Amino acid sequence: MNRSMGSKDQHRLMTCMLVGLSLCLAMAWVPDPARATRDEPRDNLKRAKVFLAAGDYRRAVDACLLQVWERPSVDSYVYLTYVYHAIDGYLEHLAKAERWVAVQHLHLNLSARGAEDLIDPPSVLTRMAKEIIQGAVREQADVTAAMATRLDKETTERLWKQQSAWRAARPDDWW
Repeated sequence: MNRSMGSKDQHRLMTCMLVGLSLCLAMAWVPDPARATRDEPRDNLKRAKVFLAAGDYRRAVDACLLQVWERPSVDSYVYLTYVYHAIDGYLEHLAKAERWVAVQHLHLNLSARGAEDLIDPPSVLTRMAKEIIQGAVREQADVTAAMATRLDKETTERLWKQQSAWRAARPDDWW
């Protein structure tokens, strides 16, 4: 028997998926403090920059979370916030261009856990994935931006001015 989902069912499904994605983003990888390096304190942020350039947003988030764990600072919180904003900006760009296959690829990138995904792949409707991911990254960006501001308001404002200038200079590919 085929029947369409009601709006309440769709809302519940989207809410469950948003909660699940938020938990995945927050707990997908627990940083190991024993891996900290004394010689390269910003090594994780360097890796995050490469991951961003490659469009590997999950690993960019992971690298920033590891940096926050190993060496919490206003810079590490601001960079993590920037990664969340980059995901949001990229999703918005894809939606405007109606590139829903690329949205699905981003969803898979963010939800991938490893080789087990080959036999049990995560799947979700693409437009719902966009809404779920955007909602989660916007909330996480607000949280990490507030943490950075709490640590050092002046430095946070200076870094955001730099990032705002970068975004203004590259409106179609800053992410």
